[in-house]
Amino acid sequence: MLEVFLVPEKTVVTERGDGAAVEVSSAQSRVLLLTLTITDIVEQEALDVSIWGSAEGNAWGQKPLIAFPQKFYRGEHPLLLDLAARPEVKHVRAHWEVNRWGRG
Repeated sequence: MLEVFLVPEKTVVTERGDGAAVEVSSAQSRVLLLTLTITDIVEQEALDVSIWGSAEGNAWGQKPLIAFPQKFYRGEHPLLLDLAARPEVKHVRAHWEVNRWGRG
């Protein structure tokens, strides 16, 4: 079983960013369970997290493989990523964006 963090534990997100590339070609299964854990979030803030794939680990394409629905609250949010139909994908990484609104 491949158990890695696409976003390092206890990362404080204040602006858009990318996680490190993680090689998934050695995974026993091409179906990955992703879990987004939000421990704290600012009022009037949304978090968008998407997962991108690459064959060689440096060109990430134009569209993400999958994206979590936009999040506004703390919690654990699971998502299945099925790479069975994408044999060229050998690396994945997370991309996140923070959206704020309201007064201030």
